[in-house]
Amino acid sequence: MRSQQFAALVAAQPANGLFRFSLAQALLADNHPAEALEHLQFCAGQKADWMLPRLLLGQTLLGLGRRAEAKPWLEQALQLAITQDHDDPALEVRRLLAEIS
Repeated sequence: MRSQQFAALVAAQPANGLFRFSLAQALLADNHPAEALEHLQFCAGQKADWMLPRLLLGQTLLGLGRRAEAKPWLEQALQLAITQDHDDPALEVRRLLAEIS
């Protein structure tokens, strides 16, 4: 389980956003979405222009059935994707937002 490797790195350097993002991705891959949330939220709070944590937060919250909580994260991700010219993520977020509406 990759998440154990990244958990050790986060334990050593809890303020490192890249370690936390990697841990969140590993937790998602290991099918532990609820555990990934705190790390994704940390990353989103650390950098206002970091799109991927917001996108993953929205997707994860949707997967957990928490649609109302997912929507603002997805809206933020969409604005960042548009601003940063990330076409594929923008399409994905639009699709997700259409499912919520």
